[in-house]
Amino acid sequence: MKKKYGKILVIDDDEDILQAARLLLKRHVGQVHTEKNPDSIPSLLKNDNYDVIFLDMNFAKGATSGAEGFHWLDQIVELDPSAVVVLITAYGDVEMAVKAIKEGATDFILKPWQNERLIATLSAALNLRQSRTEAKNLRSKQKQLSQDLDQPFHEFIGKSPAIQQVFSDIQKVAQTDANVLILGENGTGKELVARELHRQSPRAGEIFISVDMGALSETLFESELFGHVKGAFTDAKEDRAGRFEIASGGTLFLDEIGNLPLTLQAKLLTVIENRKVTRLGSNKTIEIDVRLICATNMNIHKMVTHDQFRQDLLYRINTVEIRIPPLRERVQDIPLLAEHFLNIYSKKYNKSIDKISHATLKRLEKYSWPGNVRELQHAIERAVIMSESLTLQPSDFFFSSPESKGDSLEYEDLNLAELEKIAIHKALDKHNGNVSKTSDELGISRASLYRRMEKYGL
Repeated sequence: MKKKYGKILVIDDDEDILQAARLLLKRHVGQVHTEKNPDSIPSLLKNDNYDVIFLDMNFAKGATSGAEGFHWLDQIVELDPSAVVVLITAYGDVEMAVKAIKEGATDFILKPWQNERLIATLSAALNLRQSRTEAKNLRSKQKQLSQDLDQPFHEFIGKSPAIQQVFSDIQKVAQTDANVLILGENGTGKELVARELHRQSPRAGEIFISVDMGALSETLFESELFGHVKGAFTDAKEDRAGRFEIASGGTLFLDEIGNLPLTLQAKLLTVIENRKVTRLGSNKTIEIDVRLICATNMNIHKMVTHDQFRQDLLYRINTVEIRIPPLRERVQDIPLLAEHFLNIYSKKYNKSIDKISHATLKRLEKYSWPGNVRELQHAIERAVIMSESLTLQPSDFFFSSPESKGDSLEYEDLNLAELEKIAIHKALDKHNGNVSKTSDELGISRASLYRRMEKYGL
């Protein structure tokens, strides 16, 4: 037996109406509360949540103007802006119905009602309440995520001129709707820049959607970005909105856009130019309104000269470019970042480590950090886990000996994991960060390569 859900409040001064509504509605919903006195509305709404409220328009004897109903409608909407209110009256007309909808009512029903009409109205109202609740929860989660992860330059620790320039660029661009292209090596924090642009923009209260373009196969590209309708392909069992639709009103972040094949670049360009999408399997166009931010770790301008990336698409996505410096270009920020990550992981792993020795910091500053801030973060995390002292020492990082060639940070055990990390790093360097070419050379899928890059902080 299907579980009944929904909590309904019916407010009417006629006991017979309340009894009839109670008997009918309780067969279709979880709970039905009835109330004769509208003065109880404030306390009812402060102490409980109702999915649908049926509200009489007239309470005083002989009243037909509906003024009382409009008064209490205003009170309900003020107390619960997402309330779904259906007005009921024996004296309805079109003008009153229009006014009621404009002032916040969801629907308008006449009494005596037809049971089928009332249940149909109830069903539509419950669906609307569910949609409003989901939207409210999504906004709350987005807001909380922004507060937790997107504090002003939350993970951008540093005072070097290079990173300060990034801060300045973000503040200049964020208030506009200009398309932004973020350039930087793996691990420099491209998504953090994108989130900061969103957080400081007029769209901050709307959704932020991130898409890893390098992880999308050609077969999934259109479905994921533009959506599909039921039956568009074998597994399309229901209509589904794409990322552009979901992000409409907010910000869409397309990460690793340099990995997008030329055939798909053309489709993306069309959507960006027309600001419309067509779901896979449909002919209907849907208008979208997104702030577009893209990122890549590849030399995209060089790719244009080699006909690997469309110049017209590059023009569309890089109204403004923001380059994030690699960690080796902001060495003076390494102590600040190291202290920041030490605080995080000491708390996470319940360790009493509160210092990094001077010798350790000097070693950290000498290392080239090919994996950038992400690699430093993982190195600090591992050091915190492995350390047995109250201060991080060079030995906690397994530095190579001073006699070793170069300034590399290596592990004493060159086990299979370390060999794999070195091989991936060399292959990425060889192919200038091109994930497709790197995965082909290594003989693994792009998805597998991404997992390993994340694992090793590359």
